[in-house]
Amino acid sequence: MNGCYTEVIQMKIEAVKLAGEKATAILVERGEVCAVPAPAVSGIMLLEVFLVLGTVIIYLLFTKKKEETLPFKEGWWGKGQKPDTEEDTTIRPFKVETTEEELSDLFRRLDQARFTEPLENSCFHYGTNSVYLRKVVSYWKNQFNWKKQVEVLNKYPQFKTKIQGIDIHFVHIKPPRLPEGQSAKPLLMVHGWPGSFYEFYKIIPLLTDPASHGLSDEHIFEVVCPSVPGYGFSEAPHKQGFNSVSAASVFYELMLRLGFNEFYAQGGDWGWLICTNLAQIAPNHVKGLHLNLASVTNLGFTHLLSILLGRYLPGLFGFQEEDVRRMFPFLEKGLYRILVESGYAHIQATKPDTVGCGLNDSPVGLAAYILEKFSTWTDLEFRNLEDGGLDRKFNLDDLLTNIMIYWVSGCIVSSMRFYKENFQKGLGTQKHERLTVQVPTGIASFPNEVMHTPQAWAQKKYTNIVSFHFMPRGGHFAALEEPQLLAEDIVQFVGKVEKEQLWRKKGD
Repeated sequence: MNGCYTEVIQMKIEAVKLAGEKATAILVERGEVCAVPAPAVSGIMLLEVFLVLGTVIIYLLFTKKKEETLPFKEGWWGKGQKPDTEEDTTIRPFKVETTEEELSDLFRRLDQARFTEPLENSCFHYGTNSVYLRKVVSYWKNQFNWKKQVEVLNKYPQFKTKIQGIDIHFVHIKPPRLPEGQSAKPLLMVHGWPGSFYEFYKIIPLLTDPASHGLSDEHIFEVVCPSVPGYGFSEAPHKQGFNSVSAASVFYELMLRLGFNEFYAQGGDWGWLICTNLAQIAPNHVKGLHLNLASVTNLGFTHLLSILLGRYLPGLFGFQEEDVRRMFPFLEKGLYRILVESGYAHIQATKPDTVGCGLNDSPVGLAAYILEKFSTWTDLEFRNLEDGGLDRKFNLDDLLTNIMIYWVSGCIVSSMRFYKENFQKGLGTQKHERLTVQVPTGIASFPNEVMHTPQAWAQKKYTNIVSFHFMPRGGHFAALEEPQLLAEDIVQFVGKVEKEQLWRKKGD
């Protein structure tokens, strides 16, 4: 019997209920039968159950769960087959240039523009109002000086380097001076659509030389502003599938190539998603993530319940008074806004080349398409104005410089394709949407953003929010519209992370 007990865990036990007072378990192994009293078998099985449960409990209590990261996306986006030779990693100086031929072609197309009369009193509700558009075109032809704006673009050092088969354009600005004993903090800033690297030109000096602009120099930054591939002067991918994870992988490689093993990342619009993906790919390299837009794509039952009841029971769902003001009534400020303001996204996520061909051929059409976004996304109330409120927050030189970057580079089609590459598989289907972000996160929530995301929603995705501020004014293009507000929020966020060394505690 003792031999049978020592091998009992390795044997197959078949419990057979026999007639009479005594039940016998038949242990079968290699044709050999051992009769074991039923109470003994039950005791052994119970002991095994407790051992297994105990092991599981100890594992859960004392084993640190490994943080899941997003895989780095290694790709080849150049033309044709990937060559067998090593990629040239040279960083080459770059300058924006223009020619008389380029300007002559532009003016010819502006002169030949055809305008459609707007409906009476329609303002910007039907899109860019052609009465105002005529004024823009007149300024473009007669007052706007592209050569002067090229000089403005070139005032910051620009470069190109080949990554995964395509040329990546970026602006790299080092601080003009540093207090003794202080080092600059690397900061990656990523734009979106229909913006460009030029969006950051007003905020760059506030971050790299704060003392000269009346700001504290406790934290000084070395700023890198790349053009998303397919935007501006970055080469467009030649193959399908280049999405936000691809862009994040390229920019991660860029920062490492520049010698930054640890850095901060900041973004809005597509920059939000690219920087979020970067934090998921390299959480040990991204010291902190700052966003001026934080959208949530995976909505669970709690989110839906908060939409129905959050207006009446805000505390139950973690909503603050300002959340309620921005979100409700949700039918108007949520669902209706999505339906009214997302038409462009449906086009660009399905057939971007169709409308893109027309925009790439007409500078006036391109301006109308882009200006409407700078109007509506800055303040929805601007739809009620004949000039779209554009002169209230921006000047035409800045707006036309951004448009000219799209025009001279011919990038409008490839920039719109980015929507299709990100949406064609459907919302909630990609791994990065299911993963949380562990990196210390700061969110600047601007009141005129088209859709508001409360902290209670954001923290389900960004589990380490150390700074969430309701900004007093401003909309979607924060860096261009409210550069000082955004700069101050970035600085205070970085100050918290640095003071408490929060990036070192991510894995604790």
